[in-house]
Amino acid sequence: MLQLMIATVLFLVMMFGIGFILNMLLKTTWFPIYLFIIALIVLGIWAPWDDSATTTIQNFAHYTVIDYIPVLGALVGAYVSGWAIQALRKGGYKMF
Repeated sequence: MLQLMIATVLFLVMMFGIGFILNMLLKTTWFPIYLFIIALIVLGIWAPWDDSATTTIQNFAHYTVIDYIPVLGALVGAYVSGWAIQALRKGGYKMF
């Protein structure tokens, strides 16, 4: 349980930092969320795909709730980075 909490917070902070830097460099707001979803599809669905499984549901049955919680933490971090950049731009900061 401790590893789950640490991993979730770590992924949240990591995605916030990466998303904030991407938003500053590329002058976008929600690009990190789109990039995260694309990476999630490629790495989470396509990479471990089992050809011997007969249905798509059988491939997703290998994941548990413990696997999804850090992913949701990272998604929240990407969202918060977009929200922070948007709030800074509305506050008048031209750098962001």
